[in-house]
Amino acid sequence: MWCETWDVRRARAAVLVAATAGLLTRVIIAATVRGPADVRIFEGFAKAIAVYGPVRIYEHPLPGLPVYNHPPLAGWMLLGLNGLAELGMSFGTLIRTPAALADFCCALLVFEIVRRRAAPRTAMLCGIGVAVSPVLIATSGYHGNTDAVAVAFALASAHLLADRKAPLAAGVAAALSISVKFVPVVVIPALFVVALRGGRPVLARFTAGFAALFALVWGPALLTVPGDLEKNVLEYGGGSYRLWGLVRFADVLGLPESVITFMQGGGHFLFVLVCVAAGIRLAWLRPAQLPGVVAATLGLLLLLSTASGLQYLTWAAAGMFVLGLWEGFAFHTVLGLTAVLGYSGRSAVRWSEPVLELGAAGWLVLAAGLVTGVRRLLATGPDAPPRPLPEPGRAPVSAPRSSQPSGSSVERP
Repeated sequence: MWCETWDVRRARAAVLVAATAGLLTRVIIAATVRGPADVRIFEGFAKAIAVYGPVRIYEHPLPGLPVYNHPPLAGWMLLGLNGLAELGMSFGTLIRTPAALADFCCALLVFEIVRRRAAPRTAMLCGIGVAVSPVLIATSGYHGNTDAVAVAFALASAHLLADRKAPLAAGVAAALSISVKFVPVVVIPALFVVALRGGRPVLARFTAGFAALFALVWGPALLTVPGDLEKNVLEYGGGSYRLWGLVRFADVLGLPESVITFMQGGGHFLFVLVCVAAGIRLAWLRPAQLPGVVAATLGLLLLLSTASGLQYLTWAAAGMFVLGLWEGFAFHTVLGLTAVLGYSGRSAVRWSEPVLELGAAGWLVLAAGLVTGVRRLLATGPDAPPRPLPEPGRAPVSAPRSSQPSGSSVERP
């Protein structure tokens, strides 16, 4: 047992070093590279919020800017960043810092999630994979949207609820995830299912944490500008580009324009419902594997997404390492190259033919990774995480006789 604890400590230290190096890399890129158009768009949003406020911003037209489709907490963040920019700090660096910090935390978080379900060395490699991921370095250090922050909070909520037995904090983290970017809304029902299966006290605490934070952040906008908030944020379907996934394949196959228009319009809600239903089902079957369920649901959302954007690759980036080491490395190898080449082109939304082909290959890699990852998840026991996998050359580690199912109050070391 002492040797195993020492292995975990050394593995955690290695991940911490890699995460620190990854953070510095992202910050250097953010401080020295101008970034895509989104950096300037966010700066425009921040200046508008300084005038109209983070609540009233939804009801005001913003000439020269796209629709402001970000949840309320993002507005408060932009208000704070604008204040720092007025003190002389670079807004381009500031707007990419939250995503860089989220990746740092996510590398450590993925390690903690995986080490409960696999050998320390496997967990270490997964955490380091997140830290040095070309997908995340490109999307967080260069692009700088808020997707990485939302994903980090979603995974943290699953970890707190399933592994740490901290439902109140998990509820807060869940509400934070959809308050930064609305994308993780697809995993919220799965989180509530696991809280429900934990019993009435767990459900009550999770709901209290979620409701309190949600009311605090969303309440003012829901009471003041409910219609504009719904139109800008809740009904936002993404851009009309045809660069990725189902829409890309439909375009290549020459499907009728009406079909593609439907897919990118009202039809995209059907794909969202599929993701929600899949998350609920997996959460009911394997509540102890909630971090993997959240990872699979976000990965499925990327797979079925009818919107195209390199920053959307963040949705599945960390989670693929939760589903499996090789699934993670395959995803980050193919789509990391896609992201780097895509951002190196003339525009992040105008992909060259090689990038389009890499994106298609990455879509297939993602699909295969989700299949093998979910199969592995379903192969575990319904109530408890599997015993750590033995490292090559070592005898399997036996589970302690006193270990209990995940529903008990005793946490695994």
